[in-house]
Amino acid sequence: MTGPDTTAHRAVTTDGAPRPAGAYSQGIEAAGFVWTAGFGPQDPATGAVADTVGEQTAQVLRNVLAVLAEQSLDAADIVKTTVHLQHLHRDFAEFNRAYEEFFTPPYPVRTTVGSDLMNILVEIDVVAVRRADGQPSPSTSPRS
Repeated sequence: MTGPDTTAHRAVTTDGAPRPAGAYSQGIEAAGFVWTAGFGPQDPATGAVADTVGEQTAQVLRNVLAVLAEQSLDAADIVKTTVHLQHLHRDFAEFNRAYEEFFTPPYPVRTTVGSDLMNILVEIDVVAVRRADGQPSPSTSPRS
């Protein structure tokens, strides 16, 4: 038996985001889309995790954007986010303030759920899409 056909998709990796802790890729590129793994708030260089949900959200999004940058994509290319918050009701407002620093309208669609996360307050994964002309999007760095 042979393995799956990987010609239709390929892994995206970077040292700018935490390495997978299991059998998954940091990102997958296929058919003009990039899907990222769910990233936590670990600093990829030090492993440190900030204390507040706002600081953790910013680090998570820096991790996600590092994977997208490997494909010349940025926050403007994100069309969908899935967010897991440890304390949905308590932390949502602070999370949302930090999150919106990384995006400009039109914002990506978003699903936000409460999850039992181990020792972190937030995890995010995204779907990004290439522009129809294949050119990189104009950079939309965070406003912070």
